[in-house]
Amino acid sequence: MPSPTCIRIALVSALLVAACGSAAPGQVSQPMSGSPGVGISQPGSAPGDGGATVGPVATPTAEPQADLSQVRFSTSGWKTDFSKHNVPLEEISSGGPPRDGIPPIDDPKLVSVEDADGWLKPREPVIHLAAGEDVRAYPLQVLIWHEIVNDTIGDVPVAVTFCPLCNTAIAFDRRLDGRTLDFGTSGNLRNSDLVMWDRQTESWWQQVTGEAIVGELTGKRLTMLPATIVSWEEFKQQFPQGRVLSRETGHRRSYGDNPYAGYDKADEPPFLFEGKLDGRLPPKERVVTVSLAGEDGAYPFPVLAKERVIADSVGGQSVVVFFQPGTASALDASTIADSRDIGATGVYRPQIDGRRLTFSWRDDGFVDAETGSRWTVLGRATEGPLAGKQLPPIVHGNHFWFAWAAFKPDTRIYAP
Repeated sequence: MPSPTCIRIALVSALLVAACGSAAPGQVSQPMSGSPGVGISQPGSAPGDGGATVGPVATPTAEPQADLSQVRFSTSGWKTDFSKHNVPLEEISSGGPPRDGIPPIDDPKLVSVEDADGWLKPREPVIHLAAGEDVRAYPLQVLIWHEIVNDTIGDVPVAVTFCPLCNTAIAFDRRLDGRTLDFGTSGNLRNSDLVMWDRQTESWWQQVTGEAIVGELTGKRLTMLPATIVSWEEFKQQFPQGRVLSRETGHRRSYGDNPYAGYDKADEPPFLFEGKLDGRLPPKERVVTVSLAGEDGAYPFPVLAKERVIADSVGGQSVVVFFQPGTASALDASTIADSRDIGATGVYRPQIDGRRLTFSWRDDGFVDAETGSRWTVLGRATEGPLAGKQLPPIVHGNHFWFAWAAFKPDTRIYAP
């Protein structure tokens, strides 16, 4: 078993490989589009920057200056207004790569389920996201190398994000106050979590909360969308006509390999985390997280693996949490497809057409007591009187405990 120090060295190496655009052994390295220093204009720069000034020069208005003497990140090249922030700037630190050194996917190519089945293995984890009849899968074997996909699903501009250090897979609506934002990786972390940036204002955003923490949009929040990590087998069975994020990204990466091998051992310390650990659970215990009406709840995976179905209330609202085995970790073995089974979850309002339902695990599936209908982990009835119905999904996360607790310290942990 590798020591935490060895894991840290491996992680730094993986991050720097990504930042420099190096390919895996045997592959040809190529520069990353959008990376500083490769001759591509940085988003947000105005035409003519650096040229001669024509006409009268306006006297700049005095603005309060941020104290950047203690920061642990580079401000070079940023147009961000660092005088505006709602967290201490000292809590933000460089993760190694520069801005967009881990390159987001801005022009995602989609393929059919049949095509993707040639390179995705049955237990591999994918992020399921749907807008009406437009249903998509975003494989973590791709997201682990890019962390952000700027996409449009249905008519909704979305950002599908994954922070490997915190195991946080979150989808956002990119629309805010009448405009659509495009997101990249800042190269920085806070509480080990990805700090994103938008190209329209160069504000910085905390991925786990969806809140702008530095810059013009400080205090604004993105709308989170219901997104669920399930196995590829589960997705393709339920959505044979779905679309899948392709590995044709314009970048050379060892898709299918895990650059964070061995990282998700529950009792080992997280990487680049300097906050206080909440000792109620092991730091990298996976938890299902739910936030409703001012209350935060967490459901540990070991409890879910035993219970399979948990009926609870969060913020005064009824919820049901499903757990189904058969989905691999993205952060265990060196090859994701060979990683251990950690299961998949779904969180829903337990009602259909105003009728309250109660669920149990029976014969390797979810069954409601009221009609005997069978349901999938994605909340769809496949057999019985309610076949074809969909439970209303609730936004939830499958995060490492240390990361969630750092941002939500008052979280109630479910105990049977």
